[in-house]
Amino acid sequence: MILTVDVGNTRIKSAVFEKSIILEQFVFDKKELQKKIEIILKKYPKTTDLVVASVGNVSKDDFLAFGEDIKINFITHQDVFPFQNRYETPHTLGIDRMVLSAGAVLEFPNQNRLVIDAGTCITYDFIDDEDNYLGGAISPGIRLRYESLHNYTAKLPLLTIENPEDFIGDSTNQAIHSGVVNGVVNEIDGFINQYKERYSKFTIILTGGDAVFLAKRLKNTIFANSNFLLESLNHTFQYKIKND
Repeated sequence: MILTVDVGNTRIKSAVFEKSIILEQFVFDKKELQKKIEIILKKYPKTTDLVVASVGNVSKDDFLAFGEDIKINFITHQDVFPFQNRYETPHTLGIDRMVLSAGAVLEFPNQNRLVIDAGTCITYDFIDDEDNYLGGAISPGIRLRYESLHNYTAKLPLLTIENPEDFIGDSTNQAIHSGVVNGVVNEIDGFINQYKERYSKFTIILTGGDAVFLAKRLKNTIFANSNFLLESLNHTFQYKIKND
């Protein structure tokens, strides 16, 4: 068994895998890390490897504390990946984006792929049908947009995600919901349409915490999987074992 751990900007997500099957998944705050990992390992004592991808501010020592019981594997830029990194600044490319791209290559071989991760930030990553990672885009996610409107204005309220009643907001709250939600939806559809102008055919993978909410609202056909990063961590680790 393998325990994958994704340390994001706001939360930690993890899953226990038996080969390629998720047995159970977990979401918790960073301050709960050690306690939660202990509970998971007690529940799944046959776990042999802990696989970590981190973009959040969590010390490696927090994971190394479990090193007596299982093998600790940090996915880093030095690992082997199933694509050629054509990013102009390859070492600044986030590990989470690299893992997502690896998962897209391994799960959807021999095709163009666009991975959209709708989390704290919305990231776009494009890998062509020859397995070249070409780059993408980064923009604020839904929660960041709500918080920015509240934090950088004098009177706008802090709202939580809600589907706007109409694109013409008839109150301040509805105007904010329309601006945030419709803004994100139109952004994503707009990016997809730009890719369509350059590439005749490609697979679109939508993941992240807001994937389910957004999937119903997008005009373009997508493959929505909120667990794609955890699954990609497992795929990347298996690829690493075979190719190291």
